[in-house]
Amino acid sequence: MTNKTGLEFKVGDAVVYPAHGVGKVAAVETQEVAGMSLEVYVVTFDHEKMTLRVPTKKAKTAGLRSLAADDVVTKALTTLKGRARIKRTMWSRRAQEYEAKINSGDLVSIAEVVRDLHRADSQPEQSYSERQLYESALDRMAREVAAANRIDKDAAVQLLSKSLSAKKAVIAAAEAAEAEDEAEAEAA
Repeated sequence: MTNKTGLEFKVGDAVVYPAHGVGKVAAVETQEVAGMSLEVYVVTFDHEKMTLRVPTKKAKTAGLRSLAADDVVTKALTTLKGRARIKRTMWSRRAQEYEAKINSGDLVSIAEVVRDLHRADSQPEQSYSERQLYESALDRMAREVAAANRIDKDAAVQLLSKSLSAKKAVIAAAEAAEAEDEAEAEAA
């Protein structure tokens, strides 16, 4: 992955920073910090109107990575189709875990948060904090899926929604199979 200049990313590359999501390497600069020369990636996040400078030697430990590969995107979309796994712990603890997953930058972990917090129209309304976490995770995931698939964010949101609605069919099929197994067990 390292090119001949010794840098992992080049100007124009789309990258993911765990706490902020998808950004673009705008430049590679050398800056004077505390009397030392330091080479940094200048990463811009248009959706947050923010610029981040990450030392090139610390980029990997800071969590800066390239966009998710196709197999990771596919695994994340498959995760959305699964059954929500909601722990029976206090909301504050679950909220912390969800926040940690979102800020991990791992696309599959973010997909788990989207899956667990997604509410179908037939389900009860979400609390404000649940909705905030859900929208944050959905936005972060949609931006990376959009960048990885070279589509716009709205198309990515539609793709995610389609995967989430496919979840209903998977759950309905699983519940029907369980009911059939119980009926067979009673008949035997």
